[in-house]
Amino acid sequence: MAAHCKALIDAAGPACVAVKPQLACFERLAAEGRAALADVIAHARAAGLLTIADGKRGDIDVSAAAYAQSLFEGFHTPFGLVPGLQVDAATVNPLMGRDTLAPFLAAARARGAGLFALVRTSNPGAADIQELTLADGSPVWERLAAIVAELGSERVGESGLSDLGAVVGATAPAVLARAREAMPHAVLLLPGVGAQGGRVEDLAPAFAPGPAGGLVSASRSIAGAHLKTGEDPPIAARAEAERLRAIAWALSA
Repeated sequence: MAAHCKALIDAAGPACVAVKPQLACFERLAAEGRAALADVIAHARAAGLLTIADGKRGDIDVSAAAYAQSLFEGFHTPFGLVPGLQVDAATVNPLMGRDTLAPFLAAARARGAGLFALVRTSNPGAADIQELTLADGSPVWERLAAIVAELGSERVGESGLSDLGAVVGATAPAVLARAREAMPHAVLLLPGVGAQGGRVEDLAPAFAPGPAGGLVSASRSIAGAHLKTGEDPPIAARAEAERLRAIAWALSA
């Protein structure tokens, strides 16, 4: 697994800004999977890429803090520091309330890292909960967006972007303009391009603050590009990453 991921980084990395390892795929391999994950993250960092741990963590106080230690700084014990993954960002689930985000924000900000909170996800069942109407007539996802905007306003950089971003699925482009209006300072992580049916061409509102305002995630379409083109896997992966980057760059211009 580590060799496969590092080969993908070597092939497509020059056309990308970040890698987003899915933690579940590594954790199912127990201790060896955690070691492989650390290896992949180190390889990505050496290649000059940002690293986003995609685990969608979410829990209260002590448990959230433990998750955050694993993702970021690590855990101090009487026998020394057990290092964390030291990623640049992680995905988190705010559905248990804003207090569950506090330990993650504290840990991320302590090392100059960031978070992406789930707001409107890319899966087909997202509407089951996220589109439900609240008493004020707004959908659940807009309430989540308001929490992201509020907490993110505490740390906005010179670029005008916050260290608390939001996950807004590329498969729901109809909500994207409203999401950008509700979260003007958030970097929007945009999963669902390619394999899930999302199109980069539909994501222009995400880039309203500039090129860094949106982060397109297209893992499977890049990793499996050779299955469609018949080219050597590294060549196909790089070509697909370059194609998607060109479209996104044109939208942000």
